[in-house]
Amino acid sequence: MKEYLENINKAFESKARLGIMSVLLVDDRVDFNTLKETLQLTDGNLASHLRALEEARYLQVEKQFVGRKPNTTYHATDAGREAFKSHLDALEQLILNNRQSD
Repeated sequence: MKEYLENINKAFESKARLGIMSVLLVDDRVDFNTLKETLQLTDGNLASHLRALEEARYLQVEKQFVGRKPNTTYHATDAGREAFKSHLDALEQLILNNRQSD
């Protein structure tokens, strides 16, 4: 049991960060407004979680202008994809082990 808990990544403990990474693994690039609408988060809440994942180097930010409007998109880095998949594997093993104990 302890080895599964060691593989659970604290960066993904929040529902918002789980959601962000889940969306980024399905869609390669996602803009800020799409993430906000999909996850039903406020601007500030989403921005703080994105910043934390960026600081952990789990996602990368690209800013550009479309016409005269700024457009910010995000995509998961290779390290982010690996870390998230390892986190999901650890959660799955934890769940499977607890079901076998019942």
